[in-house]
Amino acid sequence: MQNRPIIKTAIPKRRYQIGNYTASLLGEIDSGDQHRYRYILAWVVTGEREPVLYVCAEQTRPNERENGAYLLRVVSEGMTDVLDTSDGWGDLEVFAEQALNLGMQMLGLTQMRIDRLM
Repeated sequence: MQNRPIIKTAIPKRRYQIGNYTASLLGEIDSGDQHRYRYILAWVVTGEREPVLYVCAEQTRPNERENGAYLLRVVSEGMTDVLDTSDGWGDLEVFAEQALNLGMQMLGLTQMRIDRLM
């Protein structure tokens, strides 16, 4: 997958089970790419090792903050898109809710129950 986040270190903040997927919400991220991540929700098929989808909150550049301090970006095998810019994506609760909803829509899991594991 091109454009996947390069994560050197991160602290798991939450973990969810949704159908046949585990979603791990990471914070305090030290990345090995040019992006400055606030949070990443990484979606992994149960039993696999590599995520199939990332929903990311990334800091905007100082000269681009008029619309918000964070970009909401999705990265999958078939796409990399910025969906929104807002200060709200820097809030754990706001990001978690939106990232779960986006991932569930993209992976066809809208009828599945979310079980918070951590």
